[in-house]
Amino acid sequence: MTPPRKLHIKSYGCQMNVYDAQRMVDTLAPEGFVKTASAEDADLVILNTCHIREKASEKVYSELGRLRVAKDEAAREGRAMQIAVAGCVAQAEGEEIVRRAPVVDVVVGPQSYHHLPDLLKRAGHEGRAIETEFPAADKFGFLAQPKPDAIRARGISAFVTVQEGCDKFCTFCVVPYTRGSEVSRPVAKIVNDVKRLADNGVRELTLIGQNVNAYHGEGPDGKTWGLGRLLEHLATIPGIARLRYSTSHPRDVDDSLIAAHRDLDALMPFVHLPVQSGSDRILAAMNRKHTADDYRRVVDRFRTARQDIAFSSDFIVGFPGETEQDFLATLALVTQIGYAAAYSFKYSARPGTPAADMQETVSPAEMDQRLERLQNLIDSQQSAFNKAAIGSTVDVLFERPARKDGQIVGRTAFLQPAHVMASPDIIGKILPVRIDSLERYSFLGELAAPRHAREPALSSIATGA
Repeated sequence: MTPPRKLHIKSYGCQMNVYDAQRMVDTLAPEGFVKTASAEDADLVILNTCHIREKASEKVYSELGRLRVAKDEAAREGRAMQIAVAGCVAQAEGEEIVRRAPVVDVVVGPQSYHHLPDLLKRAGHEGRAIETEFPAADKFGFLAQPKPDAIRARGISAFVTVQEGCDKFCTFCVVPYTRGSEVSRPVAKIVNDVKRLADNGVRELTLIGQNVNAYHGEGPDGKTWGLGRLLEHLATIPGIARLRYSTSHPRDVDDSLIAAHRDLDALMPFVHLPVQSGSDRILAAMNRKHTADDYRRVVDRFRTARQDIAFSSDFIVGFPGETEQDFLATLALVTQIGYAAAYSFKYSARPGTPAADMQETVSPAEMDQRLERLQNLIDSQQSAFNKAAIGSTVDVLFERPARKDGQIVGRTAFLQPAHVMASPDIIGKILPVRIDSLERYSFLGELAAPRHAREPALSSIATGA
C-alpha cells in the first residue's frame, strides 16, 4: 500500500485564500495527499499568496528562500519535495517567480487549482509547470468536494465562494488582473455546497467573493438572483443558524440586501463595508465610484433596516496626493460612522495598477504618523463597542475548546470571541452568555441558561469524529 504523501499549505491574505486552500486540499486528497503542519517533512509545499498587502511578493520570495534549504535537506535524505506557488502573486508574476526562485516546481493562478494534480505530474516529468491563464471553464465544476470527515474536522463555521473577480478597477488594486472579471456561481451549485456542509455539522456560513454583493447568479427559476435573494434562500436550509458575507462594495448594496438584514434572523448584523478614504478627491483618484456622502447614505439604509447593525471597513492612508485635509476627512468619516472594527494600511504601489504611475506625494514618515492617528481612533471605537457588551447577555455560537483547560470559545453576532467554562458538548450550539469582563478583544462570561435549552448537541463536531 502506497503511504500517504504529506501536503503543507501556507495561505496569505484574504478569506478567499483560506477557502481556496481548503479546496486545494480536497482536490489533492484523491492523489494520496494528507495535510501536515510542518513544511520541512512535506512532500508538497504550496504557498497560497496574496498580492494586496504591502511587500506581498517579497514575503513570498523570502519564504521560498527558506523552503530551498528544506528542499535541499529532503534531497539529501533521498526524498523528493515539490514546491508550488499559487494565488494572486502567482497570477501576477508568473514566470518571474521561476526566474527569481528556481526552486519552484509549479506556478498556478487562482482559476486553475483544479489542474493541480496534472501540473504536479507535468512538473515531475518536465521539471516545471506554469499555468496562469483564465480558463473558460468554471473551476468550481471540477474541484473535488470535501469529504464528510474533512468538513467535520474544519469545525462548525465554513466559507463558500459565491462570486469571484471584480469589475470596479480601483486604481490601487490588482484583483481585476489576478482574479479576472466578476463571475457568479449558479444558485443550485451554491445550495448543493451548503447542504453538504450543513449535513456534516456546519452551523455558520460566510459567503465570500472579491465583490460579494455584486453577486448575480442564475436562480433555479432561470432568473438572475442578487445576494439578498440568495441569502433568503440559504436561510431556509436546515442546520444553518448563522449567515454572513464578505467583502462588499458600497455601490452594490441594493434594496434586497437591505431587506435581508431587516427580515432574516439568521443574517448577522455585522457588515464589512470598505470605504478606503473619507475624502471625495481621493475616492475619485482611487476610482471608487462613490463619495463619502454616498457611503454615509448606504450606512444609514442599513441602520434604518436594523438598529443594532455594526460595521467594519478598510482604509488606505497615504494614497498618492493625499493631503492633511484629505486625511482629516477620513478621520471625520470614521468619527461619524463609528466602527466595531476596521483594517487600515499604508498605501503601497502594486505594479501594473494605475496608481503605481501616480506621483508619490506622501512621505513614509507622514504615512506612519497618519496611520497611527487613524488606528488610535479606530481602536478607541472598537474598545467602546466591546465594553458596551459587559453586563449584557448575548447569543454565542460555540466553536471549539479554548487554550485554557475547561474553557470553550465561540463568537457573538459581531465576531467577538467569548470564553466560558463548560464541557465540549456545547460546541455547535448557540447559547446565551452573560458577559462579565473583557480581556483585550475577547469576552469572558458564563452561560446564562441551561445548555439543553436552545440547541441539540453536535457531539461529532466536538470530538472531531
